Amino acid sequence: MTVHRCTVTVVRRGGWSWGPDPRALVRDVVDTLPDLLADHFAPQLAGDGPDVEITEPVIVTVRPGAFGRFGRSATSAEVRFSPVTMAEVPAGPPPDEVSFEESFAAPAAPWAAPVAAALFGELAERGELDALLALLPEESLVTYVTALLADDRTAAARLLTELARRAGPGWPADLLPEPLRDPFAGAATGDLPGLLAAYVTTADREDVARLARALAGEPSPDTAEPAPPPGPVAGRATGEVRVRSALPFLLTGPLARIGYLDAIGPALAGAELTEYAPLFAAALAYKVLGVTERGWRRGEHDTETAAVFAGLEPPVPEERLAAFARLARPALPVLDGVLALAVCRGHDPADPLLLTGADGGLLLVDAQGMFPVAWTTDAAALLPHWRACGRPAVLICDGPLPTGTLRELDAAGVPFLTGVRPLRGDPVTRLPWRTPLWTGATRRPADPRPAASLPAHADRCADLVTALVAERRAVPLAADGALERTVTLAAALGLSTIAWTLWRDRETPDPLSALHRFADLEATVRFERAAVRVRVPMGRRHADLLRGGLLADVADVPWLGGRALTFSGG
Repeated sequence: MTVHRCTVTVVRRGGWSWGPDPRALVRDVVDTLPDLLADHFAPQLAGDGPDVEITEPVIVTVRPGAFGRFGRSATSAEVRFSPVTMAEVPAGPPPDEVSFEESFAAPAAPWAAPVAAALFGELAERGELDALLALLPEESLVTYVTALLADDRTAAARLLTELARRAGPGWPADLLPEPLRDPFAGAATGDLPGLLAAYVTTADREDVARLARALAGEPSPDTAEPAPPPGPVAGRATGEVRVRSALPFLLTGPLARIGYLDAIGPALAGAELTEYAPLFAAALAYKVLGVTERGWRRGEHDTETAAVFAGLEPPVPEERLAAFARLARPALPVLDGVLALAVCRGHDPADPLLLTGADGGLLLVDAQGMFPVAWTTDAAALLPHWRACGRPAVLICDGPLPTGTLRELDAAGVPFLTGVRPLRGDPVTRLPWRTPLWTGATRRPADPRPAASLPAHADRCADLVTALVAERRAVPLAADGALERTVTLAAALGLSTIAWTLWRDRETPDPLSALHRFADLEATVRFERAAVRVRVPMGRRHADLLRGGLLADVADVPWLGGRALTFSGG
């Protein structure tokens, strides 16, 4: 028997005292209520009859007897149940059968994951390709040059141009292919795109890939040690499953809005990891589920929910997640870049950014909604994101900053404020303020008023890092933290979007509010041929999500084989 909601109301008629323990009466009622329900509904619970459902309130009236305390004896209270109507719950179809709705649907066309050229072509049409390329490391540029040669050599030439620009004019010409040595010797920087585009159009694929590796200083495939594959993905989930938390599913809508979900398939396809998209989904789910005890131990319900979210049979082996994290390293900066560009587009330059140390790196966050911008290893890698946000003031929160962070920010002309005591040699100036406050020696913020909100921002930022970085580990066995950082950014963005959408008009939106308020929202997940259907219980949370547009269907989910993810209540 499952009770979805229970309200206990105590009414006192006459008298003036509740006695020495006012809560004892309520505790007695709550402790005895299961036995009362079991006795009253014993005919329905006996035998192997059909399941029944009561959709109207069941009112249980308890009048204490002469002893004054409900649970003192079996005859000390009068118990009355209101009459209710019971409806038989229809049994669902077996896992190997289709539902009634599916029987009328046309056979779904085979789904093919988009190639990398689709993503880079879309970014080029929006004028954001150069901005993304500036954020990618050389390893990623080399990977996608090779992937784009089969479908879009124009985009491959632009990636090759970015590699040549980073290599600089002092790059040894004897490493260039013969057709490029003389043109490169006298070419200006502005001539590089045309020269490389002409070369990529006619050159052999292996020659272009070799040139890209040489520009990046990478070893050839013959000398590089290949990483072992993650192994086959676990069996696909089928039928209908009950999960303890619908929160991972709620992340898909916000991520789809900014184009992040559409980028997962092409990004993994460029690294030849399309079939391992469910492993990415499982890692993402772990970021919004239970706390990882001792840094590696997960709760049983968390492993089941993560596997269902990924469309897999539980559990997902931790070793495969770690192997996937190693292979996916070149593809992850593309996803981080898509997320960063979306957040930077929506940032108001008048609002400050927050900067804190996290897991050996630097986490940059939009102060207004706690939207994550980027997570990098040093301050130099954050500068393109700061410029894309309109060069706002930066509030540096308490956290383990990498050595030289303040010096690098000051040298780049970043206006910052911090309450963190500087180290010897840091180029900072102390400001007259009611609490210790420092700013850069080169450039001060034009408006010092954000300093008043620094303590509150610092507390929220510290809580976010604790909850999503320290307490919840997506891939605890991974030797590299790239996948951990990527799914943390994605989960934080999804939670921030939920909080901003639902509560920005009544309270300060905080992603941890979404994490805590929806963590125990259960759901029933049904896997069908063309869709995966998520049914959440009716109630206030369902109503809030529905009004906020957070239960809209999500099409072409990459780890579900291109199936749609739909939401309903019930």
